Amino acid sequence: MSLSSHVEELKKKHRTLSDKVEEAQRAPGVRDTEIAELKKQKLRLKEAIEKLSANA
Repeated sequence: MSLSSHVEELKKKHRTLSDKVEEAQRAPGVRDTEIAELKKQKLRLKEAIEKLSANA
């Protein structure tokens, strides 16, 4: 897998997590801890994308 395709895959996962966060925030009964965990995962992906993009 090339670096650019890896970055694109990470971006796709980041968008998917963004959608999940938005959906969870609208849904009643979703705990704040679940939303916080999704946001942490999203942030880790964003940091990985930025790091790989800076090294490219």
